[in-house]
Amino acid sequence: MTTLETLRERYAEVTQRIAAASRAAGRDPAGVVLIAVSKYAGVEQVRELMALGHRDFGENTVQQLVQRAAIVDEWRKRARTLPHVAPAQGHLPDAPVRWHMVGTLQRNKVRKAVELCRLIHSVDNLRLAEEIQAAATRNDQTVDVLVQVNCSGEASKHGCAIAAAFHLCEAVDTMVNVRLRGLMTMAAPGASPDDARPAFARLRDVFEDVSKAGFGGPHFNILSMGMSGDYEAAIAEGANMVRVGSAIFGPPSDSAGRDADEQDDD
Repeated sequence: MTTLETLRERYAEVTQRIAAASRAAGRDPAGVVLIAVSKYAGVEQVRELMALGHRDFGENTVQQLVQRAAIVDEWRKRARTLPHVAPAQGHLPDAPVRWHMVGTLQRNKVRKAVELCRLIHSVDNLRLAEEIQAAATRNDQTVDVLVQVNCSGEASKHGCAIAAAFHLCEAVDTMVNVRLRGLMTMAAPGASPDDARPAFARLRDVFEDVSKAGFGGPHFNILSMGMSGDYEAAIAEGANMVRVGSAIFGPPSDSAGRDADEQDDD
């Protein structure tokens, strides 16, 4: 069995499990967006998912985001003019890839992230939000962001404290070129799906409080939570965006063994 055949099977299984979890929660499966976190994926694997019609990809570092975006753009251009470049399976989607920044974002890398990302998931402090606002203003664009909240209490996890989330959302909502779209969190490392659910439930509670306050207006509608080991539990608690890496692309080949959807510093 080839690597790409395995990839297609894993992708099909993840999408089927997302649909089943959504239906079990009484929700429309079409309302849950799957972010394929391609940190440890090969370029050919990204191409294969594109050929299957997948559009939303997440990266953990700006450096890899820039490299991947350039490679994918070049491949798309070549595939339009050279039919043999297009994948054998599926089709080349007309719509471009939607890149998501899911890892820790340093302020000195904001400019590139703003230029390339559809959504920045990891805004966890006011200074970072202000840097995004400055870059967006220079580019005369609006940047969609999520406020990252540390709901697990793990010191190793990024994200603002639960008590600070409301005020950070309030501050972001005042920014002209930054659009507050929702919240993001991660469960504690190694937590089982059942153990992860309280953290997801806490984020849902924060989301409801922020929503009631009117911050973000009608655009405030994204709950990004759940990764390879717990995305079904996250959907049960209200997630409508999940970030899945190793369950699609397989475990990382290096001995470090970190999950492909874990955050990294840039």
